[in-house]
Amino acid sequence: MSLLRGIQTPADLKALSQEQLPQLAEEVRDFLIENVSVTGGHLGPNLGVVELTLALHRVFDSPDEPFIFDTSHQSYVHKIVTGRAHLFSTLRQKDGLSGYTARAESEHDWTESSHASASLAYADGLSKGFALDGRGQHNVVAVVGDGALTGGMCWEALNNIAAGKDRNVVIVVNDNGRSYSPTIGGFAENLANLRISGPYDGLMEHGKKTLKSMGWVGNRAFDALHAFKEGVKHTVLPTEMFPDLGMKYVGPVDGHDFDALEQAFSYAKTHHGPLIVHVVTEKGHGYAHAVNDEADQMHSTGAIDPATGLPISKSQPGWTQVFTEELLAAAEKRSDIVAITAAMAGPTGLTPFAQRFPDRFFDVGIAEQHAVASASGLALAGMHPVVAVYSTFLNRAFDQLLMDVALLKQPVTLVLDRAGVTGSDGASHNGVWDMSVASVVPGVRIAAPRDGAQLGRLFREALLVDDGPTLVRFPKGNLPAEIPAWANLRDGVDIVYYADKVTEESTPATRSVLVIAMGAMVEAAVSAAKTYSNVTVVDPGWVVPVAESLFSLAADHDVVVTVEDGIVRGGIGSLIAEEFAAAGIDVPVRHLGFPSVFPLHASRNELLHEVGLDETGIANVLAELSLEENQQK
Repeated sequence: MSLLRGIQTPADLKALSQEQLPQLAEEVRDFLIENVSVTGGHLGPNLGVVELTLALHRVFDSPDEPFIFDTSHQSYVHKIVTGRAHLFSTLRQKDGLSGYTARAESEHDWTESSHASASLAYADGLSKGFALDGRGQHNVVAVVGDGALTGGMCWEALNNIAAGKDRNVVIVVNDNGRSYSPTIGGFAENLANLRISGPYDGLMEHGKKTLKSMGWVGNRAFDALHAFKEGVKHTVLPTEMFPDLGMKYVGPVDGHDFDALEQAFSYAKTHHGPLIVHVVTEKGHGYAHAVNDEADQMHSTGAIDPATGLPISKSQPGWTQVFTEELLAAAEKRSDIVAITAAMAGPTGLTPFAQRFPDRFFDVGIAEQHAVASASGLALAGMHPVVAVYSTFLNRAFDQLLMDVALLKQPVTLVLDRAGVTGSDGASHNGVWDMSVASVVPGVRIAAPRDGAQLGRLFREALLVDDGPTLVRFPKGNLPAEIPAWANLRDGVDIVYYADKVTEESTPATRSVLVIAMGAMVEAAVSAAKTYSNVTVVDPGWVVPVAESLFSLAADHDVVVTVEDGIVRGGIGSLIAEEFAAAGIDVPVRHLGFPSVFPLHASRNELLHEVGLDETGIANVLAELSLEENQQK
């Protein structure tokens, strides 16, 4: 009989006997493999935390005792336990189950950001709030992966949590030796040492109780041995790992042993004050294809054949692949080119570079701020750093871009993968803010290529810039067919479509329209323009600074339409309109882009359609402009 079908709430899980738990864990893994192989998602991380999550829900009392999952891509088992198993066929699909914790889905989900290293800050704030409103007896449980602990935010939060001696914060370190790829750095090395060390907390508590029970003699002995205690502590628990902030440490605990997990969590639940439970797990546990995937243990997959672990459909050439090839070609010719990743060498296309030029490759862990500031240091030393990150993570390093790179006028190239909407990854993974955020930086240059050929050209141009930062952004997914330029203007602007007369396929236009399309939006803009006469579509390539030729082009047209896959407010269209107005060009400008909202998970095409950034939506705007003009005449 299936145990999983009877689990709708944490109370159902608590009602099971200890002997039933291994069967339930096996059923949960089968369920995850069956469903995620169809929808895609974070398979490996969730297979690794089955026992850990079940044990947490058996010991603690969610939602009264909040669970905060760092990044929360490993929250699938939590979703199953809290009554959402029936929704897994809709995982990461429009109007379906989110791939991360989501406050709108369940009272058991307290947060929903998928950016790493924030869980401990949430836990710190929650515990402070609980102490103020009379809920101080409740535990706050933060589950943080070893990779997330390479982020500086975690250590800032630890410093504050440790100061709250009376606040019940339980920090569960899910140590699988990996974030996306193997976790790197001094922190990871010390954590690895802890896996083979004895639990210091248990050793010292036993000795303390024994001595204290012996009266004044024992007390004197305890005091005399205090210095020895510190020596033992530094041997068993390296100070580089968890500084002596007064926080208790339990572990290492086998993350696939229910008895050990529940014993550790039960101790943590009754302990008064902040505490760390170090749990050692195996990413992809129970699924050989994930465990044997040397790249990332199936961290995130598309649809796969569960019998083989192989993708259902063959992958097509993508934007990231073009960037990888261009970077390798440039690095072969220039020894000053170095590459930096924030724990995402594989997803951002830097693994081949790391293999070919290991001495010129730097993985800084999940630490985007450090990545950009360190890049400035490399530039000061005469290098040309290429920092490859997802667009959404640029937000974390804005101050470093502004003050550590641009202010110093250092030649650092940031390559922003997954720009625009990313689709199924959800609200916090969309890259719709990069152009608005970065365009205010003095001296910055921003490139948005429309196809693979232009990506190569613009990236090569970025590597020639020696007096400030450059950004090259491109979306997630497959490359479009090459879009040839009809004409190339002197400042790099390409005319990609022009119609000045009525054809059998076109609709007569009452006024001329200049469409300025950015990057991935060029394809849809050209397709939409072909149904109208008197329409010119141009692609600036470099969208910041605003190209001079756009001013004369705008002056020669009756109306301008800007099209970008970023937010309209503060976006490139707004910048163009401001500069046109400052130059005295009296032409109306219509902006197409995303509103200032958080786009939810859906396919990229669905999200573009919703806001009118597909061919149909752009064509409707062109028709509307023509209709407005007809009404005025």
